[in-house]
Amino acid sequence: MKTPLKRILISALAAVLTVFSFAYVSCNRDKCKTIVCANSGVCNGGTCICPSGYEGSNCETASRDKFIGAWGVNEKGTITNAAQYPTSIQRSDLITNVVIKNFNNYFLSDIRAYVVADTIYIPNQQLEGKVIFGQGFIYPNSTYGQYAFISMAYEVVDTATDVPDDYGYYGPDGSDPSSWNK
Repeated sequence: MKTPLKRILISALAAVLTVFSFAYVSCNRDKCKTIVCANSGVCNGGTCICPSGYEGSNCETASRDKFIGAWGVNEKGTITNAAQYPTSIQRSDLITNVVIKNFNNYFLSDIRAYVVADTIYIPNQQLEGKVIFGQGFIYPNSTYGQYAFISMAYEVVDTATDVPDDYGYYGPDGSDPSSWNK
């Protein structure tokens, strides 16, 4: 009689352990339970996935904000002399968009640009008899703060003569990207 009772107890214990092991393995801990993502970010596996235009561990920072402000520009194009001048980058209508004032120390019109992470893009646009396009990358010190630096490579083409003035956009043609310092 001891053998059948022993078998029943062992079988019951095995059944209970099997149920608990399935429950333990299938128990899915919610890694996003304590995560709050700002600006319509979505938590996935404990990490915020940010919408376009936002970054940070909780999507709390607008990507363009590191570019906003006054900049001192040092540059020399392929056909222009070395120049130093002030410019500024300001917010625009969409969270990814900015405008650049006094671009190339020439343009009275605002130059439209947009930001993706650490890169600012100047899409092809025609203003004041010139075609402008390019891009720049921001190099932060530790916080993108007051000592940030942008390496801006772009080209300005005169529409009347079709002569380009290159600022490091097309590489080894005697020009270097512009240096923008906050």
